[in-house]
Amino acid sequence: MTGQEPGRRQKRVAGLIQHEVSRVFIQDIQRLFLCLITVTRVEMPTDLKSATVYLTVMGSDDPARILEAIRQRSGYFRKILASAVNLKYNPELFFVLDPVPEYEARIDDLIARTKKNHEQGSD
Repeated sequence: MTGQEPGRRQKRVAGLIQHEVSRVFIQDIQRLFLCLITVTRVEMPTDLKSATVYLTVMGSDDPARILEAIRQRSGYFRKILASAVNLKYNPELFFVLDPVPEYEARIDDLIARTKKNHEQGSD
């Protein structure tokens, strides 16, 4: 995205795509990989011709391998999306791992360690 706040239409279409892709993961995809795959957000440019789908993968030792397998199935997702959502253009889907949950976990860990160090220092 360009750093601008997304418009109402962008948000609405991104929400529709997030809903449909999530539904496909729940109904079709997760059982293939035996892990939990969550669509955390979808971002789209103003022309709505592409969508970046952010994912988290839990319960897998190799999220990158899962992501690559999902990317190889992007045509399947576009086909499902085309039949479920009525848009002028069927957006190209780009799947990426969402760094936010990992970043949040790292921040939580740093806070916990700082708190522990502070408590040990005040004893």
